[in-house]
Amino acid sequence: MKTVFIAGATGYLGHHLVAEYRKRGWRVRALVRDAERARQAGLDADELVEAQATVPDQMAGHFKGVDLIVSSLGITRQRDGLSYHDVDYQANTNILEAALACSVPQFAYVHVLGAEKMPEVPLVQAKQAFVARLIASPIKSTIIAPTGYFSDMSDFLNMARSGRVWLFGDGQLKLNPIHGADLAVALADAVEDEKRWLDVGGPDIFTHRELAELAFASLDKSAKISYLPDALRRAVLTVLPYVTPRSVSGPLQFFLTAMGVDMVGKACGERHLADYFSQQAIASNTHAQSGN
Repeated sequence: MKTVFIAGATGYLGHHLVAEYRKRGWRVRALVRDAERARQAGLDADELVEAQATVPDQMAGHFKGVDLIVSSLGITRQRDGLSYHDVDYQANTNILEAALACSVPQFAYVHVLGAEKMPEVPLVQAKQAFVARLIASPIKSTIIAPTGYFSDMSDFLNMARSGRVWLFGDGQLKLNPIHGADLAVALADAVEDEKRWLDVGGPDIFTHRELAELAFASLDKSAKISYLPDALRRAVLTVLPYVTPRSVSGPLQFFLTAMGVDMVGKACGERHLADYFSQQAIASNTHAQSGN
């Protein structure tokens, strides 16, 4: 039985990666910060490795017998005083160096689509730096660059729920977000096929306006969409680092930059955003009713 080591296993995508590789008959060794919390969250790995990837010495000794490393490790919200460089670059580098010391043959990394269009974004800079390090290393590598997750699209649903969706420009930029389970399948297939790079998205391509309309339709509300000049988006990006803490400016810089470019990857998967929005709307209504 082959063994995969999954870093970032407790994140949104990580749970799906663990489930997918278990389904394919692999033994899953998952890196976690808190093993008990991971068990309580239902992480179904064969083995939990409790360690801090940001500490190089803690990565030694965990890769014996590992056939593949899959890392979706990265900061989603900046906490604990750690920077994107600390986690997205250095923590992944620590894993890579420990893997090389044990002659692990293959490494797959979850990047972000369109990184070349976002060179000034700290999150992307850190990821891109690690990708360069990985490609230059003597290990077989696969880079998966997704457009964005269904869960990221909840911002449209939340705005629609509040009564109005605000868009930049004319709302005609496009993206095809992907469900985490579908991304896990696409990644595992790409690794199996030994692909070097895959830009990937979900089966449905939307303009930003169409996303807003879908969000309102899912809530059974009339669409109310307002358009802001794209110059405002660019101006906000310029001042963000100076007027907000890093924990706020970092995610917003990535979000606002991504909102200014097309984010379309190879269409993969079977799950549709319309169904996801409907499920989220039903869950929200059920929660609101139970609270009354």
